[in-house]
Amino acid sequence: MPIKALALNSTLKSSSVSEPSSTGRLIDLISEEFKKHGVETETIWLADHNIKPGVTSDEGDGDDWPSIREKIIQADILLVGTPIWLGQPSSVCKRALERMDAFLEETDGEGRRASFGKVAAVAVVGNEDGAHHVSAEIFQALNDVGFTLPANAVAHWIGEAMGSTNFVDLGETPEVVQTMIKMLAHNTVHLAKLLKAAKYPGE
Repeated sequence: MPIKALALNSTLKSSSVSEPSSTGRLIDLISEEFKKHGVETETIWLADHNIKPGVTSDEGDGDDWPSIREKIIQADILLVGTPIWLGQPSSVCKRALERMDAFLEETDGEGRRASFGKVAAVAVVGNEDGAHHVSAEIFQALNDVGFTLPANAVAHWIGEAMGSTNFVDLGETPEVVQTMIKMLAHNTVHLAKLLKAAKYPGE
């Protein structure tokens, strides 16, 4: 019973820039840990795509969200990675969460949303306080639209406030972050297997 993961990198950078992404680095570390559990991860850099504003699954010509949505539907695990800006998830992250609002109205014949049975986790990086606030915002949004949250489903790193060292600049991953990554991957994959084997009951 293979499990698939999809990661949304919500950095404000596009993948084409030469500057490395701290959010991308944390996602890569989590993806490596997922792989130890037999789970392959595909990563989408949201800033590479034209995700139109709105709360439907398709906002018309030029909207790249429908193809991203389809990958979310096909995955068993959704990992949302974001930097902290002004104490908040990135604007790109919020745009994706707004578009997932459409899941509220998209149900099968037994009233189950397209997101039911899918497990979500969060990765947060920044050089200011706010990791708990940011993860709380994303957790609430994902749970509202139907995703299931495992225990300890967040890994985060916070650097010195107003500092110049980013997560991607570190020579090695701090032990506490390694512990969070291992727990996130272990619990997320475990829950995803359980839900894939036994769906939520319908109405």
